[in-house]
Amino acid sequence: MTPRLDNSQTVEKLAFETDAGIGYRARIGLLVLQTDQTLEAELAALMAIEGVALYHARLANDAVVSPRSLARMAEELPRAAELIAPSLGLAAIGYACTSGATIIGETRVAEILARIHPGVPCTNPLTAAKAALAALGAARVGLVTPYTPDVTLAMQANFSAAGIDVPVVGSFYEDNDLEVGKINEASILDAAIVVGQDPRCDSVFISCTSLRSARVIALAEEKLGKPVTRQNICGWKMPTEIQGSQPPLIKCCVRGLELLYCRLSM
Repeated sequence: MTPRLDNSQTVEKLAFETDAGIGYRARIGLLVLQTDQTLEAELAALMAIEGVALYHARLANDAVVSPRSLARMAEELPRAAELIAPSLGLAAIGYACTSGATIIGETRVAEILARIHPGVPCTNPLTAAKAALAALGAARVGLVTPYTPDVTLAMQANFSAAGIDVPVVGSFYEDNDLEVGKINEASILDAAIVVGQDPRCDSVFISCTSLRSARVIALAEEKLGKPVTRQNICGWKMPTEIQGSQPPLIKCCVRGLELLYCRLSM
């Protein structure tokens, strides 16, 4: 039953003022896979920066990870990017899939996002990982992934083409992203140690935003005595400055691959 309006009552018009909103220093867009169970939760713990707002959009994807299913995500990227309104005035936008960026290609991902958000710097975990490894001075990287060999070897080849030697590779051989999100931290730590203790590598990179590796990094580094990084803390390279910070907050993750901001001296 529709309630009757009492025309004898009035609604007082209240005065208000506006400001720049919660993202007054920077607004960051992030395209997260539909099946990802980890990234947003880890970001909430890692990113608590006054004036920086993070806006997520979910990207349709197949739970089974293969070169073919990853390639199909190129069709979904524009749809997901449109869900984050260009009128927000993003400082940067990221596509949160290391394996997807490997198969689709970093340049193509950037071109797709630029069509929806022209002029906005964009990144992805693979591009960011390369920047992070360079910042760490890594020359011989041990690679840990959850993927099947076809995807893992494609990533290894991508790093090699970029001049990054990957002599040691280990994988969980899991093609279901929903299961990847359930791999426990102890298993991830053990994997990092198994790969990292090989004398052929001087550092370790843990790939996949679904892996719960945030609390593993420090322990792995302590046991190995080598730098360990991952896409969810150091891989996101956001190439513009957030204005008004001293020293400037650079949108660059140097020790993981979410949109973790590191204070860097200029």
